[in-house]
Order: sequence, then C-alpha cells, then structure tokens
Amino acid sequence: MKNLLRRKTIVAHEDQPAEHRLARTLSWPHLLALGVGAIVGTGILTLIGVGADRAGPAVLLSFVIAGAICACAALAYAEMATMMPAAGSAYTYSYAVLGEIFAWIVGWSLILEYSLVVSTVAVGWSGYAAPLLAPWGFPEALTKGPELGGLVNVPAVFIIAVVAGLLMLGTRESARLNTALVVVKIATLILFVAVTLPYFDPANLSPFMPFGFGKAVAPDGVERGVMAAAAIIFFAFYGFDAISTAAEETKRPERDLAIGIVGSMIACTLIYVVVAAAAVGALTFTRFADSPEPLALILREIGRGQIATIVAGAAVIALPTVLLAFLYGQSRIFLVMARDGFLPQGLAKISPVRRTPVRITLLTATLVAVIAGVLPIDEIAALANAGTLIAFMAVGLCLVILRRRAPEAPRPFRAPAGLLVGLGAIGGCAYLFLSLPTQTQTYFLLWNGIGLLIYLAYGAARSRVGNARAGD
Repeated sequence: MKNLLRRKTIVAHEDQPAEHRLARTLSWPHLLALGVGAIVGTGILTLIGVGADRAGPAVLLSFVIAGAICACAALAYAEMATMMPAAGSAYTYSYAVLGEIFAWIVGWSLILEYSLVVSTVAVGWSGYAAPLLAPWGFPEALTKGPELGGLVNVPAVFIIAVVAGLLMLGTRESARLNTALVVVKIATLILFVAVTLPYFDPANLSPFMPFGFGKAVAPDGVERGVMAAAAIIFFAFYGFDAISTAAEETKRPERDLAIGIVGSMIACTLIYVVVAAAAVGALTFTRFADSPEPLALILREIGRGQIATIVAGAAVIALPTVLLAFLYGQSRIFLVMARDGFLPQGLAKISPVRRTPVRITLLTATLVAVIAGVLPIDEIAALANAGTLIAFMAVGLCLVILRRRAPEAPRPFRAPAGLLVGLGAIGGCAYLFLSLPTQTQTYFLLWNGIGLLIYLAYGAARSRVGNARAGD
C-alpha cells in the first residue's frame, strides 16, 4: 500500500533532459484564447437545447450552478498550476500531492475525458461537413461510422489529422490560428444575442422550474431537474484545465497561467448566461428542447434564417478550436505519463526542430481518430463529464491538503478563501457526479476498474518514481 501512495517530485523545466524539454512560446493572451477556444464550442451551440429539455427555463439556473462549481475548480487549478508549473495538469498535481495510485486514476479519467471530447467534436464537425461533400459525389458510407450504417467517418478522421498536423508544426503557430478562430466564435455569439434580444418575452420564462431542482425520473423515463441539466451542461464549461497542461510551454507561468485559467472561466460564464437568457427569452423552451442545433433553430423560428445560416457556418469554422485545445491537452498528459514510465519513454521524446512532442501527438491523434471514425460515441459521450469531475475533485483536494501540509510554500497565485474554494470544488463536483445518469456512473466505474487492473499489471512495475527509489 505504501508504494501505491509514493509521491513524485516535480522537475523544473530547465532540469528536464534536453530530449524531453518543451519550448516556452506561449504568453497569457495565447492561454486565454486556448481556454476560451476549448470552453466555447459544442457545449453552448448544442447543450442549451439539451439543458432546456431537462430543466425548462431554469436552465439559466443550471448554467449558473455549473459555472459556480467550475469557478471553484478554476481557482484551485490556478493555484496548483502556478505552484507546479509542469505539464500534466491534474495528473501531475495528484502525483505530487496525493500519491501514485490517485494520479493513475486521475490520468486514466483524463484520457477518457479528452478522448471522448475530441472524438465527439470531430463527429459533430463531420455532421456539418458531410452535406457539403454530398454534391461532389462523396460516398455517404464514408461520412458515418458502422453504428449508423456507414463504414468509417472520414471527415472526422480528416479534421483530427489536420489539427494534429498543426500541433506538430509548432505550439506558437497553433496558438495564433486558435486565437483568430476564437474571435470568429465570440463574434458569432454576439451576433446571436444582438438579433434575438429584441424578441425577448418574459412569458417564455414561466413556469420557470417545471421539473423541480434535484434529479428525478420523469414519466417519460428521462432524468430531469435543474441539477440533472447542470450535470450535462457542465460539459459546456470545462476546457480551462487544458491551459494547465501548457505550463511548461508558458513564458511566465507564475503569472500567465492564472490569468489564462481564471480569465477564460469568467469570460465564458458571462457569455453563457447571456446567450442562454437570450435563447430562452426569444422562444418557448419546448420548441427547441433537445434540438441538435438550438441556436440556429431559434433564429429560424423568429424569421431570421439568413442569420441562422451565418451562425451555423461560423460554428463549422470555429469548432476546430475545441479539437486543438483538447488534443493539445491530451498529448501533454500522455507525454508526462510516458516520462513517468506508464507509457514507453521513447514516446516522450521532443522533436529537435519543432520542439513539439511529435510521437505522442501522433499516438493521441490515432487513438481519437479510431474512436471518431468507427465507435458509437454518441451513447457514451456523457462519460467525458464523469472523468472531468473526478479530475476537478482531485485538484480541489490537492489545494486543501497543501494548504494544511505546506502553508508557507510559495504561491504565485493564491486562491481567495482557499479552503472554501477547494471544498466547493470537491463537494460541487461530487454532487454533479451523483446527478449524472445512472448508466453513465456505471460505465465510468467499469472504465476505472479496467484502468486499475492495467496499473497493477503493467504500470506499477514500470513506474519511474518507484524504480528510482528502488535503486537508491
């Protein structure tokens, strides 16, 4: 048991072996754009409809609750990231504070989160791209996976390959393109709000909470309520954790990480609440509930079809920012796990020319491309939320423990009311986890059961930390 709780010492950037050292090319505007690019994506474009179906007009409250819980997690991330400016995000913090077995569980959960997010967004992008390919004679069987009667989703695989190639080209170049696409995305949402606000009708907000507050099974068998919606809408908020994976590539991590993490959360929460209010106020929720394209549907229903086309088109252009942020984050987590011995250490080698982890990026892209191309991810995408909630709880716990264990340790960013923030992240995420569909919880426990078996059979014996101590 003692070996399972062994902790890792964080290695400074300059002390990393040359072949593992990443180039410092990012500043706070890049990180802020990376966070906004990851957070504002399919969540706000599609989950307003899903949330409205679960909570009615009270989806506004669901957004506020999910945002408040994520704010606690974001503050905890900002403190931990500036204390430990190393790649790996929650996995690294857990390894340094909680111990190896907890780090493995968090890392395994993050693999689930990032893989499903990237794959889900890629399939969503393909759904918009496929109609554009049909007039050119592109086979329909190559635009969807076997679960929908096709062979392989080629457009989804293609966009993953493009984003992976961009990441291998260079982190700074990727960040510049991401920033430009984020501007397009924000401008699109501003356009939606400007067009729909004149149609705001307070009557559309009544009854405000038709399905109650807590999760409950409705007569149609669907789990509804404000918290049931918040547990799903949570998907629309996370993404700021991808910023913490960029710690080793940030010019001034002690300042820039906190600005990127906290700034992106504040900006996105404001955007979400305003967009949700405009959506619910413009059209009664039953007319767009569970729609795959609620914003475009609302615009068409109020007679603004041309604007709806612009919003849909801009979404296709800007969605790759989500792919970029999460594929970037997952490749960096895999990179650190390879350094730690849980994956072949040769995968951690950095390209001497581009100073990017080409090998691990290729591995990551291949994994998510297989999922996006052939697997029925639509039925299990909620698992991404479960993995994220575990990571957020772990970071909150790390903050609480370090406030007790090392109160005088240098903290370039110190979260206000730190203990309350940490406990808020732990308790809030635990409540959201319990509010997830029961099937999702079961699948998640099964996923982590498989992960623990892999750790005990393979990872524990190859742990670099464990082998280093055995050699002392």
